[in-house]
Order: sequence, then structure tokens, then C-alpha cells
Amino acid sequence: MQDSRFLQACRLRPTDRTPVWLMRQAGRYLPEYRALRERYSLLDLCRQPELAAEVTLQPLRRFPLDAAIIFSDILWPLGALGIRVSFAPGDGPVIAEPLRTPREIERLPAEPDEAVFEATGGAIRLVRRELPSSVAVIGFAGAPFTLASYLIEGGSSRTYLATKRFLLEQRSAWERLLDRLAELTERYLAIQVAAGADAVQLFDSWAGALPPDLYREAVLPWTRRIVHAVQALGVPVIVFSTGTAGFLDVVAETDADVIGVDWRIDLDRAWQLIGTRAIQGNLDPAWLLAPREDLRVAVRRVLERAGRRPGHIFNLGHGVLPDTPPDAVATLVAEVHAWSTLRTVE
Repeated sequence: MQDSRFLQACRLRPTDRTPVWLMRQAGRYLPEYRALRERYSLLDLCRQPELAAEVTLQPLRRFPLDAAIIFSDILWPLGALGIRVSFAPGDGPVIAEPLRTPREIERLPAEPDEAVFEATGGAIRLVRRELPSSVAVIGFAGAPFTLASYLIEGGSSRTYLATKRFLLEQRSAWERLLDRLAELTERYLAIQVAAGADAVQLFDSWAGALPPDLYREAVLPWTRRIVHAVQALGVPVIVFSTGTAGFLDVVAETDADVIGVDWRIDLDRAWQLIGTRAIQGNLDPAWLLAPREDLRVAVRRVLERAGRRPGHIFNLGHGVLPDTPPDAVATLVAEVHAWSTLRTVE
């Protein structure tokens, strides 16, 4: 993988142009994905390696992206603990039996059923065989806090009040839960790396629900544990969170190789906070709904903030929105490559 721009950027090495990939680059905005969803449920797509690989490759057939992220769902590995997850149309994931007491934490099985992980591993093997070495394959998992919040809330939340209350009132049980989730995630990511993932991303989507001090003492140690475990396998780790612009310096204490940032902070300011490491981001996904020339200007602003410093991976500040026109993604990718290549020559 010596010629992968994405991996070079992860390692803070200069690249001939800025690498670009997009969170949720495979998904509902693509008509070919919607056609598959007419025949298969989301869980069907996660369960069958051939289908997950097909969805992963769909955007790569349209756009010259520098990386593919394997298609799955962050809650998929919870099935290895016997957790039943369903997806209600318009409401997102639903946990059949939320974990609300220490006793429910203790009833989780001692050993995860790693057979659940093989669907993702099989999809990665298929994708890696299809793509040239210049295109990296990214594995991923949910970070312990975000997984725990789903387990306790029973689904998505605006306040995460049940999660915070459990954390504050049942600290010992909270730590046992994060121990279990960290171990689960380490095993899941190890299988992805063994299958051919060139890097992994930890999604801590809801970390911004916490104040900095509580994140540092009740979340950070477990996320950092996973980061170190995966780095020991020889691949870089990206940690992405939203709503954490006010404490990116604390997020950087995860020791991740790359810090993914949302659009709530200018990229150069974010870089000052995280120090000497790679950064990923951070265009607001709403710009993909704007007139094309306005989109181009917004892309250039992000690139200008990065200043062609080694270690920038262009991405959105969150995932591609369902209403995004595919040709807007094409415009974004072309602008990133053209503008950053021009600045390299100059």
C-alpha cells in the first residue's frame, strides 16, 4: 500500500494531492443503493458479505475516491453479545432490551460470538481484492461511549439523559460495561485488519454530549485502549466525534493517528488543538445541496485552511445527507483533487 495517498496522509507524509473520501459515501443518496434496499433490509446487507461488498464498491465506481469504507452499521457487532437490534423506518436503530441496571450488564455473555464478525471480515476481503492498492480500505467500529449510549437509551437520543444518569449513579457498572465494549471492539477490529483493512475509524458520534472532564475520566481510557490495540496491529486509527470542538485537545489524548473533526470549528484552529498528527474533515454536508459554484468555493475554503500541510484527509464533518445529488459528490471530489494538485504545483 505504499502508493495510497490516504495512508501517506495518515502517516503525516506529503502527497501529490489531498486524499478524499466521505462518511456515508455508500448509502441512500445513490439510486443503485436504493434499488438494493428495495430487495434487502439493512441487516441483510450487513449480514451477507457479497451484498456489503457491493454497497461498499458502488461509490468507487462513480467517483475517484481515495478510500473505501466497508459497509456495515456501528451496532452490528453488538449481535455478538446477544443484543437484538432492529431498524424502524424513519426512527433509526432500536435496542430490543435496553441495559438500564448493573444486573443487566452482568448478564451479558462472558465471550462474544465472533462468528457475527465474519460477515464484515468477508466483505473486506472481497473489497480488497476488487480495488487497486492506490485505494485504501477502511474498517470501522463504534467507540465504547457511543455504543453504550445506544444500549442504555434503547436507540437515538437528543439529551442522552439515561446514559449520563447511569454513568453518574452507577460508575462501577459503567466501567464494567465499557470494559466489555472495548474488548468486543478490539476483537471486531482485529478481524477487520486481518481481512485486509488498511486503517480503521472509531465513530464516537455522541461524545459531544459530555463535558470535557467527564469525557476524560469516564470515556477516554477505553477509547485510548482500543486505539493502542489496533495500532499494535500495524494500521493507523482515526477517531471521529461530533460536538467536541470545545475539547478536541482532550480527544487528541486518545493517541489516534488521525483526528476527524466536524464542521463546527475551522480546520486550522482544530489542528492547533490536536497538535502534530493527521486531521480529517471538515466540510458541512449541507454544502452538497448548494449551487455547484458555491460548493466549489466551500471546498476551497477547507483546503485553504489546511494549507497543504502534510496529513490532511478531506472529508465531511459528518455523513452524506440522503437528499444529496450524486453529481454534487462528483463536483466535490473533482474540486478537491484539482485544487490541491494545482497548489502542489505552485
